[in-house]
Amino acid sequence: MKKIVSAVLLGTLVLSLTACGAVNSANLMDGIEKTVKTPALEEQADSSRLAVADFGVKLFQNTANDSENTLVSPLSVISALSMTANGADGDTLREMEAVLGLDTDSLNEYMAAYLSALPDTDKCRLSLANSIWFTDDPRFSVNQNFLETNANYYGADIFKSPFDSSTVRDINTWVKDKTDGMIPKVIDKIPDAAVMYLVNALAFDAEWQSIYKDHQVRNGKFTNDDGSCESVKLMYSSEGQYIEDENAVGFIKYYNKSKYAFVAILPNKGVSVSDYIDALSGEKLLSLIDGAKQTSVNAAIPKFSYDYDTELSDILSEMGMPTAFDADSADFSSLGTSSAGNIFISRVIHKTHIEVGERGTRAGAVTVVAMEDGAAEFIEKPKEVILDRPFIYAIIDCEAGLPIFIGSVMDIG
Repeated sequence: MKKIVSAVLLGTLVLSLTACGAVNSANLMDGIEKTVKTPALEEQADSSRLAVADFGVKLFQNTANDSENTLVSPLSVISALSMTANGADGDTLREMEAVLGLDTDSLNEYMAAYLSALPDTDKCRLSLANSIWFTDDPRFSVNQNFLETNANYYGADIFKSPFDSSTVRDINTWVKDKTDGMIPKVIDKIPDAAVMYLVNALAFDAEWQSIYKDHQVRNGKFTNDDGSCESVKLMYSSEGQYIEDENAVGFIKYYNKSKYAFVAILPNKGVSVSDYIDALSGEKLLSLIDGAKQTSVNAAIPKFSYDYDTELSDILSEMGMPTAFDADSADFSSLGTSSAGNIFISRVIHKTHIEVGERGTRAGAVTVVAMEDGAAEFIEKPKEVILDRPFIYAIIDCEAGLPIFIGSVMDIG
């Protein structure tokens, strides 16, 4: 079958105007089956879980702002970067693997296993989609093994396009569709030097295990990071999972069927959100969640929604992979070649959206890598965690122990 994949790719790498949904560029993977056996998620080592969590926390630490709301999707970013790493070699690959915490083979196995285990029900859905868009300019030659690997392990749609305004529309249309409309646009134009875009889109939509009733939603006040107060709707409930360490308290609130959960972390008074984030690690986050105590918690979550976007090039360079962004030194020879110059990562665009309300949570994320050449414990008195001042939160996959989103609310406005 692998030979069939190669033959089809080699024989159909031409621009087509045949409609693929609302996207005009033809998906070269239509009708082509994967050629690798997908491993079971439970077969993946705990080290993979820890590595992904640690990457997520470090990414959050490097993007969090002392006074503004932040929201990153480690799952989206690591998906896009893992696909990109399959085209890297030499120091570029070694740096990317060090930052991501796993070698490419382990990343491919883990992400393939995770994608195959995603649930899809009306009340609890997480969808991930990947795509690769590359220019039809004859100066660029794509590596077929690179495309096959990402199609096999990441289910990537593959498009060869003219990289003009029609491709901008196609990429934005694809992203809007794959994020259920939550992120309608990710790029404005395509630079002349662009040769490839690697895109991950993620959509999360889940009802609470117990939907809030009208009497549970009351008027309240939220104290922003700058000390100002704003009127909010606070959603009150009694939860059964309490988390605590020396600097914070919190709770876990489950979504339908308990596959996913909202983890709220409220730093103690006198401990700033930024200081708490700085001291966090993937191991500490997982330990906090795994060590949750079964006890009654009087909890309140403010209704909130916001959008967040950032460009991650400088952040990822500082995290330890600068060579990938160096026009002269980057080595993406396993991705392809260009007669116009060396191929490197020019931008890593990340956009997120979240809505938390009475029925549940909707959240979306997109990551674009732009390549250019050149135990139960009884406690009589319930705990209380009221999120009426700046707090940290995460949406986690309870079975995989994977943080899908990590964010902070500093200003409820």
